[in-house]
Amino acid sequence: MTEKVETPSKYDNSKAERKKHVNAVLNSSSNKKIVVAGPGTGKTYLFKEALKGKQNTLTLTFVNALVEDLSLELCGISDVKTLHGFARSSLGGANGDVKVYPRLSEVIKEDAKILLSKDINFDQIFHNLEDQKEHIEFYKQRKDYYNHYYGYSDIIYAIVKYFEEKNDKIPQYDQVVVDEFQDFNKLEVALIDLLSDKSPILIAGDDDQALYDFKNASPDHIRQRYDENNKEYASFTLPFCSRCTRVIVEAVNDIINSATKAGNLNGRVNKEYKYFDDETKDKICDHHPKIIYKQAFAKQIPWFIEKSISEIAEHEKGNFSVLIISPTKVQIKTLVLALKNKGFENIQHVEKKDDKEPSLLDGLKILLGDNQSNLGWRIVCKKILSEDNFKKIITETKDDNTKNICDLIDKNNKKKIEEKVKILKLIRDEKSVDQEKLAGLLKEIDIDPAKMAVDYLRDSILTGSQKVGNPGNRKIPIKATTIQSSKGLAAEYVFITHFDNKYFIKNKDKKKISDQDICNFLVALTRAKKKVFLISSGKTEPTFLKWINDQHIDKVN
Repeated sequence: MTEKVETPSKYDNSKAERKKHVNAVLNSSSNKKIVVAGPGTGKTYLFKEALKGKQNTLTLTFVNALVEDLSLELCGISDVKTLHGFARSSLGGANGDVKVYPRLSEVIKEDAKILLSKDINFDQIFHNLEDQKEHIEFYKQRKDYYNHYYGYSDIIYAIVKYFEEKNDKIPQYDQVVVDEFQDFNKLEVALIDLLSDKSPILIAGDDDQALYDFKNASPDHIRQRYDENNKEYASFTLPFCSRCTRVIVEAVNDIINSATKAGNLNGRVNKEYKYFDDETKDKICDHHPKIIYKQAFAKQIPWFIEKSISEIAEHEKGNFSVLIISPTKVQIKTLVLALKNKGFENIQHVEKKDDKEPSLLDGLKILLGDNQSNLGWRIVCKKILSEDNFKKIITETKDDNTKNICDLIDKNNKKKIEEKVKILKLIRDEKSVDQEKLAGLLKEIDIDPAKMAVDYLRDSILTGSQKVGNPGNRKIPIKATTIQSSKGLAAEYVFITHFDNKYFIKNKDKKKISDQDICNFLVALTRAKKKVFLISSGKTEPTFLKWINDQHIDKVN
């Protein structure tokens, strides 16, 4: 009797194909590997497999949210750090304690305007490894004067130069893994290249998700290493997306096809992006076969989100996650407040602090730790002195860098600053504070206690006995953020608001769409595991909507 041979199902075939791509990476004998993989295609799983059984490993990225997620996923398998964290610990091993003030480059940039009458973009010089010896020497002199603090860009520059001069100090690992390589700049790439000289390296990223051009990052670095003419790296892809539904994957391909036809994304890595066939996921796809598009006035957006979440809750009958993505911080803040007023209690506002301007509180906090710190005194003086007096002090420090700023400031202002530091110390040590002095300090550091009290009372009212809104919606976990801060996040249901050319195409001429605009939208779209809602606040249909095949869109009235 002939045995019946079962034909592999499409799910078996899909698993086998995915495994084949993963194994191709793992089984490669190359010490340098580059993996270009779209969102949700299993990079973290690949990292786990590549790191398995190795004792001394390092995983690097520069996105803090990804460090936290990867640290959890790779707990006990790998040391996970940001590039700044790695540079700090490496320099610390060589030079002792290393202090970092993220906005140092802005401080020294302003010094250059005063002392050199030049507007110098130090971050750009460091990021692009530009040969500007005179400017770099000035930066080092000011950095040394400011108690040897490092900024975010020059600390990477310092470790690169240290490793270049002392090649024997480059640490060796059983495996180095690098994530989000499409958002690395020339300086960061130089650090990775130095590490790769000593250790096996696995680099992953996606040139379709490049978001950080503001720090001189370029997807060209990942493209050049993936290129078939680059014999130094073995190149791979992970084509199967297991995060998103079929319609979202197909919409991504629609956008990429439309973009290339429009002349965008020149030089991109030509890679497949496929829906991963899975029995459970197929059922989700059947229930959510289309992306929802809604036109609504800005004030109607919270109502539509509330209505949609209520409908989702009726279907799910259990826990589910929601992510709201808006182009601007103001839009997010407005939406969060409106949704709280509708009874949603479990909303997390994910906000990326990217203010370059040093604040009075920054300076006071430094002085709290070191009351002689030139950097702390300098930041505070900028905020409280007249412009002329401030420039006079900075000029004196150039003529004689042995002079400390705390000795140059007049006694009256020095006493005022010391009083502010005392208040912070009392707060830190949980001791009573003179309320009048506290109120004055809060005003100076732009904290409005009255507004905070109103916000607290509003939340208390909304979460009190007379609760508003649908009881089933109150505890649903919602995260609200901008596109750039959504990197590394995912949720079952994603609402992309203010989906209009006004916000999603940065050029005043809305016919001029940049690769950055396209990448921003692709990142937002692929945060969703089940369903995407595109909400336009204008009367004209956005260009990106037209780039998606009509059969993938459900336009609701």
